[in-house]
Amino acid sequence: MSLWFTEKQTEYFGITGKVNKTLEHERTDFQQLDIIETQQFGRMLLLDGMVMTTEKDEFVYHEMITHVPLFTHPSPKKVLVVGGGDGGTVREILKHPIVEKVTQVEIDSKVVEYSKKHLSYISSGYGDPRTELIIGDGFEHIINSEDIYDVILVDSTEPVGPAAGLFTEGFYAGIAKALKTDGIFVAQTDNPWFKGDLIKKAMRDTKKVFPIAKLYTCNIPTYPSGMWTFTMGSKKYNPLEVNLNNIADIDGKYYTPEIHHASFVLPKFVQQLCEEK
Repeated sequence: MSLWFTEKQTEYFGITGKVNKTLEHERTDFQQLDIIETQQFGRMLLLDGMVMTTEKDEFVYHEMITHVPLFTHPSPKKVLVVGGGDGGTVREILKHPIVEKVTQVEIDSKVVEYSKKHLSYISSGYGDPRTELIIGDGFEHIINSEDIYDVILVDSTEPVGPAAGLFTEGFYAGIAKALKTDGIFVAQTDNPWFKGDLIKKAMRDTKKVFPIAKLYTCNIPTYPSGMWTFTMGSKKYNPLEVNLNNIADIDGKYYTPEIHHASFVLPKFVQQLCEEK
């Protein structure tokens, strides 16, 4: 007998993969947490039955949520990560020597604990002296911060459970307050095939708060539909005006100077989501 895991991504569609073994299965104070070892994508972190990251394709998400804003900002010295307890975003931020401090606020300590235990490469940045880990509510941290961060990255789950408050206009306004006068934020905003309304709302709310609002995409095979979006709000710097000659090699596997600009070139149906009121 073989064991298979299926994530039901909509009522009528899902993805499935063969499981070799289960490494963790625990109901934390906030969510159901599982770490499984799969045949196709290696070890996989699941929260409430949704794929958060896998050993094989994690680099796409973590490179794209990180390097696009950090190379758009000319001097990102203080960076905040909301969520992202697997540690991959922190790992990528630390590839930028100009960064002096990374503060991460993760609500569920078990995500960090089990990522360190089973996903050591992804969580390797936790040992860096520039990293400050706070176990707490990211929404509250944002609301209580003002004029502190150069870049804020919202590395959250889908807008359910503890992440529900991270997809609101009020939260984006709080981010703007927590950023310095030339700050940038990026949030993952799901996929355009199944969550078009979420993208429309995120772009609409971001435009109300930030003078520059952009959507960009990448391909992640284990995320719903494979096509993933990030929403950027910037007070000053336009990501399309970045001089590609100034982008250093970050020893990655997805992000390149050419990808930086190309990721903002959207299919027409996605562009229409950004333009709808």
